[in-house]
Amino acid sequence: MSEDLIIKHCSPTLAGLKTANLFTCVYSQKQDVERYTQEFNRRFSHKGVKMQPLGYGEKRALIYVFRPTQLKKDLSDPQAQSILASMGYKSFDCKACLNRLKSRVKKCPEFPHEIGLFLGYPPEDVRGFILHKGNCCKCCGCWKVYGNEEKALRAFAKYKKCSDIYYSKWLQGTPINKLVVNKAA
Repeated sequence: MSEDLIIKHCSPTLAGLKTANLFTCVYSQKQDVERYTQEFNRRFSHKGVKMQPLGYGEKRALIYVFRPTQLKKDLSDPQAQSILASMGYKSFDCKACLNRLKSRVKKCPEFPHEIGLFLGYPPEDVRGFILHKGNCCKCCGCWKVYGNEEKALRAFAKYKKCSDIYYSKWLQGTPINKLVVNKAA
C-alpha cells in the first residue's frame, strides 16, 4: 500500500473535510496490509484519523480511512440509525457498526448501500439510493444525490479542490504527516 494511493483517494478525510474515504489496494500478503494499517494508526490516530481494512478479495483489499469522531456524530443521526436498523444493525456504536459493515461487505452479493453513511453522505441520499436502486437521482458526483443538490454540488467541488491541492503538494514533496490535519477529539 502506498501513501500515494492514500493521498489520491483520501485527501478530504486527511484534511478533516469528510468523514471517510474508501479505496482498494493490491497486496501480496494480508499481513502486509495489516502491518501497514497498524503503522498508519500509530502515526495518525493522535490526529483523529484511522485506517481499517473492510474486506479482502483475491489480492485486493478494501481500505477505509476515517475520522472516528465524525463517524460517531454521523451514526448518531436518527435518519442514519433508521437506515442502519433496517439493514440489521443492532447497535449504533461505531465499533459495532464497523464490525457489522465488514460482515456485510464479506457476505453480501452486492456492495452494502448503507456504506454511504460511513462515508459521510447525507442520510437522505443514502435512503434515496436504496429506495430508487440507484436510479432517478438529481445529480451524481462523489455520490448520487436525492436530497439537497446545491449543498452536494458545493461538497463535491470542495472535495475535488482539496484532492487536487493535496496531490499537487504530495508531488512537490510534502510528506503525508504534514497533510494530515489534527482534528483529534
